[in-house]
Amino acid sequence: MLIMEPDYPHIVLSFTYQNHRIEIEQGEDNNQVVYSAWANYAAGCAVAVPCAYSRAEAIRQAKRWVEHRNHGKDREDIIQQI
Repeated sequence: MLIMEPDYPHIVLSFTYQNHRIEIEQGEDNNQVVYSAWANYAAGCAVAVPCAYSRAEAIRQAKRWVEHRNHGKDREDIIQQI
């Protein structure tokens, strides 16, 4: 099968957070700018955020994904317990 218009990732921001390399990708869906976040770590990579409508939201959700993966809880849950 030949793909006439392949969708290459457009990484607009990349940073390290708690031993994960987070890559924020910008794309378009139905003329709406959308963002996704990939989390790269020693054992592989995962889509941490499949769809967000702002770069800030994608970053925030990616950090929550990493925290949940590392600690099993969201930061807000930890703060509420203190």
